[in-house]
Amino acid sequence: MNLFQRCAASFFILLAFSTPVLAIMMALGSAYPLRAEETRPEITIIAFGDSLTAGYLLNAREAFPAQLQMALQGRGHKVQVINAGVSGDTTAAGLERLSWALETKADAVILELGANDALRGLDPKEARANLDKILTAIKAKGADVLIAGMKAPGNWGDDYAKEFDAIFPDLAKKYDAVLYPFFLEGVALQSSMVMSDGLHPTAQGVAEIVKRILPEVEKLVERLSARKLSEGTR
Repeated sequence: MNLFQRCAASFFILLAFSTPVLAIMMALGSAYPLRAEETRPEITIIAFGDSLTAGYLLNAREAFPAQLQMALQGRGHKVQVINAGVSGDTTAAGLERLSWALETKADAVILELGANDALRGLDPKEARANLDKILTAIKAKGADVLIAGMKAPGNWGDDYAKEFDAIFPDLAKKYDAVLYPFFLEGVALQSSMVMSDGLHPTAQGVAEIVKRILPEVEKLVERLSARKLSEGTR
């Protein structure tokens, strides 16, 4: 048998052996598709707010953005939640620094502002105008929004509370944003959930906030993921 004949024989032996192996590999590939989390695109969320977002007196891993990110990742989502909270911010202060925060390209923004306006008894009309401008800027960047609503303390009277509390559902409707009606739901006035100042949540309080808001955030993330997949972007 000459060299050419030996090479040809070897080729056909290899082909005969590899064909069923390739068939098995293809069958295994179809039987074991990529896990869902491996096909999900990465989603970036900016948590833009005041001390309730920043994590007043908490370490970075205990703050709302970090706990929310861990909760979402624990459910298989590829998500980064950026902490853009600044303690003491009013809606006016938030508006002033918004352009800096939006330098990071985000798929969505969780907007949590207004608590300090209400605590100081600032004019609800000003808070509404500031939040309106913030939402306009966020939408101009192409990001979706989840508005975390606030409620005015009772010491300013019923008229103030009625005007202030209406800001969040009104703006959510105007901008087609997801509304989580009260960021501190289940935490406010609960001594086991807040610090000695009676206002800021403890790490346990933040965990409760995350547990309650998670379904709304997850729906937002799933919608964004589906959109990215349909557009062929990761």
